Amino acid sequence: MTYLVKLVERTIRPEHDRSPNRPIYLVGENIGACLALSVAALNPDIDLVLILANPATSFSKSQLQFLTPLLEVMPESLQLSLPYMFSLVTGDPLNMIKASFEKGLPLQMIGELTRGVNEMSSYLPVLADILPRDTLLWKLQMLRSASAFANSRLHAVKAETLILCSGKDLLLPSKEEGERLYQILPNSRIRNFEESGHFILMEDETDVVTIIKGSIFYRRSKNHDYVSDFIPPTPYEFRKMVESNQWINVAASPVMFSTLDDGKIVRSLAGIPSEGPVLFVGYHMLLGLELAPFVSQLLIERNILVRGIAHPMMFMKVAKGSLPEYPHFESMRIMGAVPVSAMNFYKLFSSKSHVLLYPGGMREALHRKGEEYKLFWPEQSEFVRMAARFGAKIVPFGVVGEDDIGELFFDYEDQMKIPYLRAQIEELTNQVTKLRNDATGEVANQPVHLPGILPKIPGRFYYYFGKPIETEGRKKELKDREKSHELYLHVKSEVERCIGYLKEKREKDPYRNLLPRLVYQATHGFTTEVPTFEI
Repeated sequence: MTYLVKLVERTIRPEHDRSPNRPIYLVGENIGACLALSVAALNPDIDLVLILANPATSFSKSQLQFLTPLLEVMPESLQLSLPYMFSLVTGDPLNMIKASFEKGLPLQMIGELTRGVNEMSSYLPVLADILPRDTLLWKLQMLRSASAFANSRLHAVKAETLILCSGKDLLLPSKEEGERLYQILPNSRIRNFEESGHFILMEDETDVVTIIKGSIFYRRSKNHDYVSDFIPPTPYEFRKMVESNQWINVAASPVMFSTLDDGKIVRSLAGIPSEGPVLFVGYHMLLGLELAPFVSQLLIERNILVRGIAHPMMFMKVAKGSLPEYPHFESMRIMGAVPVSAMNFYKLFSSKSHVLLYPGGMREALHRKGEEYKLFWPEQSEFVRMAARFGAKIVPFGVVGEDDIGELFFDYEDQMKIPYLRAQIEELTNQVTKLRNDATGEVANQPVHLPGILPKIPGRFYYYFGKPIETEGRKKELKDREKSHELYLHVKSEVERCIGYLKEKREKDPYRNLLPRLVYQATHGFTTEVPTFEI
């Protein structure tokens, strides 16, 4: 093991000397993860980022450890097949089922256990041909040595570490080991892949770069920068994001309108300025359901990637058992969302980006019963002067349709009446970064909770982007607080106007409900754009 560590050190040391301010990534699976941990422990002066897939540091807790003594004492003259040796370790499926019944495990769990054993046993004849006894024995001894070597040095590992854990690893207890390492390593994070097996990096659905980006582990220097370190999504990443949100497009059939420079409203995004900086300011629908269709359609139709200003909760390190990692959060991070801050605003505008801002934030997205389409904006302007500083165009927009896709029946007020849920909400709220501590009113009240929604037969989502508001040449004028506030209120009134326009016009849409849309697509083709109300 020492030789392998020195081999890696001879590779990374020159790289570090050439670029001391850039991180070096070490990706290790199984025994490679042990090697990466060992190198990081022995080289604390090098900025390393570790990506560990099902690390073999759990070897002493796995069934594999029992193979070594069996192989060592087995006479060469004894013709005992490798599959049989594995069966001694994994156990007979019938005995496992019997034991499961005795433990009172559910039938579904017993069935999954049996399938797992059968799948593993089907690979054994192949392993027997590939790995002779001596080779397998050497491999197991190497695993034991590497595991012990790495475990004895975990206390010295300070490197940023991402632990990838498979939920269906039949060789190592990877999920349990991931939790153990997470508790030991001070700068670590876990990503669980419930449907993956032991060799996760070899699976078709696994893209290491996408995982690194989605986990906020990519950086070009010592400190992560959400703006300069951003890598635009690949076609594969964009396709996965669209596929994961396809149900919204199918169920809600979004309709998008924009306003041209002459004030004409068109059913397209042609009115969106091509050149940045541009700031979209609008209403945040319940649970942010409007976000994915807008981001994807803008990229498809106009080849414009919008950078969302998001709550820091989407980027914080997740504590065990709290604030679960929602796939939606990862998608938004990959698509370019950044935590809300004045510095990130400045950097995005400096790079002439298209930026998306919801002044109502979490309070709007997690609103209460009867508050749909109500704006919860701060009393004071938060974005006007920054936009004017860079001459950004402000595009106000409204979106409606949440009341046509579900009914909010269990909101924050209801949940706070239940002691257990109240304690959960308070615990989660205390964990996240507090925003707008100096604000007053409802916008400052942002408890973290998940509202209960009763689905309806889907209606339709409608988006309306108003005429862009110019700030070019108004930097000096908008330094005045009163002038800045006037423009702020004007933007807010434009958002309310867009919402009112859509609420009125959707009443005249013959295809507002799902059934008429399905009939239309059945007769005209399911890829055909469904008509809407007359503009």
